[in-house]
Amino acid sequence: MAVSAWPRLAYSAALYVLSPLIVWRIWREQVLTYSRLQRLGMHLGALPPRPRIWLHCASVGELRAARPLIEGLLDRYPTHSLLLTTMTATGAAQAHTLISDQNAASQARLAHRFLPLDFPGAAKRFIRTVQPDLAIMFETELWPNLLHACYQQQVPVAVVNGRLSLRAFKRYQTLRPLMASALAKVDWLGAKSPEDAERFNALGCSAAKTTIVGSLKFEMPSQDKALNEGEHLHHQWGARPVWVAGSTREGEEALLLNAHRQLLQRYPSALLILVPRHPQRFDEVAKLCQTEGWQLSRRSQQQPVTAQTQVYLGDTLGELGTLYAAGSVVYVGGSLVPLGGHNILEPAALGRPVLSGPYIDNFADVAEPLLGVGALTLVDSPETLADALASYLDDPKLANQIGSAGREAVDSHKGALERTFVGLGRLLSR
Repeated sequence: MAVSAWPRLAYSAALYVLSPLIVWRIWREQVLTYSRLQRLGMHLGALPPRPRIWLHCASVGELRAARPLIEGLLDRYPTHSLLLTTMTATGAAQAHTLISDQNAASQARLAHRFLPLDFPGAAKRFIRTVQPDLAIMFETELWPNLLHACYQQQVPVAVVNGRLSLRAFKRYQTLRPLMASALAKVDWLGAKSPEDAERFNALGCSAAKTTIVGSLKFEMPSQDKALNEGEHLHHQWGARPVWVAGSTREGEEALLLNAHRQLLQRYPSALLILVPRHPQRFDEVAKLCQTEGWQLSRRSQQQPVTAQTQVYLGDTLGELGTLYAAGSVVYVGGSLVPLGGHNILEPAALGRPVLSGPYIDNFADVAEPLLGVGALTLVDSPETLADALASYLDDPKLANQIGSAGREAVDSHKGALERTFVGLGRLLSR
């Protein structure tokens, strides 16, 4: 392969120099049931039997989006097992939830481990131990040494749901020799959109190996369980108005509580279900609510929602869909602060009107169909958020119509999964 090794060697040297900071960052992502040495490609324990497919997702959101792919791989390749890897502790928890939802036969073919840090030795050990027949990277998980280890050991590599925002593209352009070296080792890339494909190609991915397949995020699994559980919760609380703010981030909760305070002036019995994105912030957000004088109940402590409860803190893992379904209107976080937003399709697939801040770079492509049918409303302040919430609570019939339009928009954009399996099938048939 006529690609210079120097960019990757320089990158590896930089990793070693920064290793104290990297190790400190990873240290807090520890899960007690996992050995920290997995971060070095060691102590992986018993793996499901070969032939084996390896799928890497960064964290919770990617795993949720990948669920139809994971379950499809188990169904279509019954002789293969599947190893999932994530970078974060919350991703590990989401993986265990996904595994526990499968039947016993599928559970025996499905496992989760932490991804090793991208040091050359750790990457080589990991690939040598796992011996995958196919490596699948979800979205933008392009780790140069892991890709090089796959290339050395003749493991075909696919990138699925390939996404590269304009901001990420500009950042990667400054590292183009390194990215070109990494992308040269990708055998097939399924891009979400023509814009994503063009950006990957500009960084060095061969156009001949690139297919535009659409977004896997539209391939939502059945929402029946979440709907039933969420509506049961809402029924327990009576006829009061309920709205949900999910996947919220630091600096955002204070703005949302401000909007809720304004909403209470119009709807004194309104309830806010507040679901922070990261579990390490649950206590911090609870303290913020208590400091501001809110009547708070915490789901993790099984505290009941009474008539006096103003904020219900969804401080558990794996229940975001249920909590979304418990509300009449959903705000998706990470978007009133400049963090790129989170998955707006999940509440839309549940038939709920969706609100978001203006910072939705990470979901700009999937936002367009929802904006087109009015199922997504962008707000830019607590005041505009409170107004948008009130407009839906004032007119439940409109809220239902908008929610249905959003669900239909999600359904109409499905098809990426089948196109992805065509690309993966060519690599597995080798």
